[in-house]
Amino acid sequence: MPGRLRFEGPSDLHLHSVLSDGTESPAQVMAAAHRHGLRTAALTDHDTTSGWAEAAEAAASLGMSFIPGMELSARHEWRSVHVLAYLVDPDDEALRAMTDRIRSSRLDRARIMADRIARDYDLVWDDILAQTSDGATVGRPHIADALVARGLVRDRAEAFSSILSPGGDYYVALYAPDPVTAVGLVVGAGGVPIIAHPAGRAGLLPARLTERMLDAGLAGFELGHRENRASGIRSLRALCEERDLIVTGSSDYHGLGKPNQPGEYTTDDAMVARIVEAGTGSAPVYP
Repeated sequence: MPGRLRFEGPSDLHLHSVLSDGTESPAQVMAAAHRHGLRTAALTDHDTTSGWAEAAEAAASLGMSFIPGMELSARHEWRSVHVLAYLVDPDDEALRAMTDRIRSSRLDRARIMADRIARDYDLVWDDILAQTSDGATVGRPHIADALVARGLVRDRAEAFSSILSPGGDYYVALYAPDPVTAVGLVVGAGGVPIIAHPAGRAGLLPARLTERMLDAGLAGFELGHRENRASGIRSLRALCEERDLIVTGSSDYHGLGKPNQPGEYTTDDAMVARIVEAGTGSAPVYP
């Protein structure tokens, strides 16, 4: 369509609001992105597109371009895999059914974890709800914030490394599809799937699984991210060059929930253009 590629860099394609595990509204997230000099931004809340309208309106009012996104939860064996889903159709039946199921699992998981924690700590469900904004699905970050508010830990990082640790007595696993299914759902909804922070402490995903994701339509990898490790980046960059995949860089901003700041990693204009050209489920919003 005419004007479809009217966007400007620098671009940050991974930011979160209170509708998942950030601490700011979608409009505040766009304002933070603008303050840090960004001119194109994507809202990628976990398993929800509910913040798109507010974020798009705020971005346009600030003279920024907005790319609709989401971070779809997936799981391979014991580890979480996060699939950034750009320009999906938010009303796609299969994708919506999956995100509804994941969010329901998040709530059930949070209630069970809260009950377990309450046996040993002065924490009740209302403490957790007090840390949750309207429309957000209760999750581990909200439990962490409640633990901070109660003075039981210093910050989210301590909560996740202690009381909420996956190896601890209170942890409950989240339901999520396998990564190949997740990639296929994004592609089926007209979206562009990119694996978030793929070279973190857990290491690279198995090569055979990566091949299966590529066969399902995986478009690329988020190589610019503070959690990625150099050795993994080198391997994935070689793969991206060999297969002509999309390479992104993003902050993974969560407001006060993480130290990450908008624009600490950005995505090249040419890569943003490839995402916009490939996505058919929804459209960017321009100022």
